[in-house]
Amino acid sequence: MEIIIRKAQKQDIPAIHALVRELAIYEKAEDQFVATIEEYERDFDAHIYRTTIAEAEGKVVGMTLSYMAYSTWKGKMLYLEDFVVYEAYRRYGIGQMLFDAFLEEAREEGCRLVKWQVLDWNEPALKFYQKNNAVIETEWWNGKIFLKD
Repeated sequence: MEIIIRKAQKQDIPAIHALVRELAIYEKAEDQFVATIEEYERDFDAHIYRTTIAEAEGKVVGMTLSYMAYSTWKGKMLYLEDFVVYEAYRRYGIGQMLFDAFLEEAREEGCRLVKWQVLDWNEPALKFYQKNNAVIETEWWNGKIFLKD
């Protein structure tokens, strides 16, 4: 199977949105997924986020969605907001290809680090990140305030 890893284009947004919905379902939180395709399109045009996709068999089967952030201790960093591959396309190395592309993008941008979150019960993801020599922090707690539904 030929796998193509490339930067997303605006016409890929419905497929990206569908992948994020798939992730929300996997995380048992589909009811919390309220961002619309129109919002994704608006924010894509405004360069709020960047996305790399994996194509196989003529369709989008995986993606990373990230944005530039800043660590006051380290400097520029790329934050990986979402990373998902459809279950039927796992075990083909697509996740590793996407993750490697994400890391390369961060290096090209001159970032000092990359950062993301992973659920404590997501054993496959934890094993993947550990295989990639990631540091999984357990001492920091997340804080957030929802400003709109």
